[in-house]
Amino acid sequence: MQFSEHSRVWIYQSDKQLSDVQTAQILDQLNNFAAEWTAHNHQLKAKAEIRYNRFLILIVDENQAGASGCSIDKSVNFMKKLEQQFGINLFDRFNLAYRDGEQVLSLPRHDFEELLKSGKITQDTIVFNNLVLSLQQLETKWEVPFKNSWHNQLFKDLVVS
Repeated sequence: MQFSEHSRVWIYQSDKQLSDVQTAQILDQLNNFAAEWTAHNHQLKAKAEIRYNRFLILIVDENQAGASGCSIDKSVNFMKKLEQQFGINLFDRFNLAYRDGEQVLSLPRHDFEELLKSGKITQDTIVFNNLVLSLQQLETKWEVPFKNSWHNQLFKDLVVS
C-alpha cells in the first residue's frame, strides 16, 4: 500500500527499549488497530510501524479520509492501553532519545542535560525529533544531529563546544 509523503504521523516513544517479543506483540496490536481505525465512520488509510524496538508510529494518508479529533482520541486511548499492558510510558515528552553509536537510548531530561554538560552528547549526536508531522518529515527530519534539532534551542546554554 502506497502512502503519500504528506501522510500524517504520530510518534510514541517508549521510555525503554522493547524486547523483540514485545515489539512483535505490540506491532500485531498496532496493525489491528490501524486496520480498523475510522474517523466519522470512514475507514482511515492507516498503517503502523515500530522502529528500533522503541518508537511506535501511526501513519494516516489523509487523501482518502482525514483523522478527526475523535479518531485521534481513539489512538491516544489505544496507546494508553498498550502502556498499561506492557508497563511502558509512551507520553513522557521529556524522555529524550539519541544515538550512541548504533544504539538508540533515551533518558529523562535531567540526565540528558548531564550528558550535554559532560560533552557525551555533542552538536553532532543524532537525536530524535518526535514532533515531525508528515511521512516526508519522518524520513528526512526525524533523526537529525543535535545542532539541527529543537533540542539545540532548548539546551543551547548546556552544549559543550
